[in-house]
Amino acid sequence: MVAKKKTAKGKAVRKTDRLSGLWMVKQEPESYSWDDFVRDGRTDWTGVRNFQARNNLKQMKTGDRVLFYHSGTGKCVVGIAEVAKSAYPDPTAAGDPQWVAVDLKPIKPLKETVPLAAIRYNPELANLPLIRQSQLSVMALTKEEFDTIVVMGSGKKK
Repeated sequence: MVAKKKTAKGKAVRKTDRLSGLWMVKQEPESYSWDDFVRDGRTDWTGVRNFQARNNLKQMKTGDRVLFYHSGTGKCVVGIAEVAKSAYPDPTAAGDPQWVAVDLKPIKPLKETVPLAAIRYNPELANLPLIRQSQLSVMALTKEEFDTIVVMGSGKKK
């Protein structure tokens, strides 16, 4: 049986809806910002030590789209990235094979950042893992959640 949750609009969100190849990663901009990411042109997403986030990394495939979220200072979605290499053993895990990393590359910045407050008050994003599980650093998104955030960041009114 597939678990379902009701959204604010009354639509059921199935667990399988989150397996759409769309993701969000969180990073403190003081440690590694979107600008650092763009400068580098590609990065390995290492150091994830949460089991649920690790499981999400394992599900990422080359070509999947990823929203880049600044946690800590700013608290906003700032850009779109892509998975450049799917899961492989995390080189920072001291030989512990249970931990994985992926490689990401920046695609484009959002025209306008999408702050957490705007996300929180958008009923279409009521079940977003960013709100429901705020400590999770790598999360799956539905197509609707991903598209809603991208439209919010496009600078155009919906």
